[in-house]
Amino acid sequence: MKFGVVIFPGSNCDEDIIHVLENVMGQQVVRLWHKDHDLQGAEFIVLPGGFSFGDYLRSGAIARFSPIMQEVIQFAAKGGKVLGICNGFQILTEAGLLPGALLHNKNRKFICRNIHMKTQTANSLVTQLIDPQRALKIPLAHGEGNYFADADVLKAINDNDQVLFRYCDEAGNITTESNPNGSIENIAGVTNITRNVFGFMPHPERASESLVGNEDGLAIFESILSLAKA
Repeated sequence: MKFGVVIFPGSNCDEDIIHVLENVMGQQVVRLWHKDHDLQGAEFIVLPGGFSFGDYLRSGAIARFSPIMQEVIQFAAKGGKVLGICNGFQILTEAGLLPGALLHNKNRKFICRNIHMKTQTANSLVTQLIDPQRALKIPLAHGEGNYFADADVLKAINDNDQVLFRYCDEAGNITTESNPNGSIENIAGVTNITRNVFGFMPHPERASESLVGNEDGLAIFESILSLAKA
């Protein structure tokens, strides 16, 4: 599969995701600069983590207006697959491609540590091969990861099975104590109604090699690559 990784001023996880896709998963990757208007034939677009435009105004609020996002929005409207990780998730909510918003962490502090999360749906490209009982250990690194949606949106995403992941403890229990940032209902990631746009705050690309002592993130990439085998 050919992946396109969008790079904004302030992206700092672009090389991480490129390394995993190219060197670990053996896929073709093209780098897409934020001022580009050409997706270069990419079949799957990734918006990586980082601090696009320094997180000024609000995380993702400026990047949402980068020229490349016009192409990403059109690509998604035609059913193209798009994944946003951390800052990428924030950009996708700002662009209206995913429901809800990411607010400042409840404790108003930057969080950088491992957490656990487990999938809430098998009806998604990024989760379909993941054991629903498995608690994945994945790193977090953000200051604005507190997922919020109003009552109507929250009911809709639950009714439509759009919640991808929820924060949990090591045993898989979804508890208040296992919620690192105050996200409503422990939500760590969601998909859109047509299930072709995905976003979550944790960084699976930082947990996809034995070299770093954690390969739990591979489960997400292996699930995505099932599309190429279909």
